[in-house]
Amino acid sequence: MDTQQMAKIFKALSNQNRLELYLKIVNGSDVGYKKDECLISEIVHSLNIGAPTISHHVKELANAGLITTEKKGQFLVCKANKELAEEVLELFK
Repeated sequence: MDTQQMAKIFKALSNQNRLELYLKIVNGSDVGYKKDECLISEIVHSLNIGAPTISHHVKELANAGLITTEKKGQFLVCKANKELAEEVLELFK
């Protein structure tokens, strides 16, 4: 992983709301969807953030490669990029 990619990741996670959103996705939604996946519609209800702001944060996390998004019908599902998370953890070892 190069320094440019690392900077992009750390910048994405430096925002408190974005970090909280990322952790929700990694841990799955509060309503028990799947581990490492989250329905964005459920996150909107669990965080004190409006839908447009959530959408912006999702884009930032996706641009950093931390998550992937997939449309399932009318729902947007976010999934954590486990491989990238493991690479980042290796940097701190």
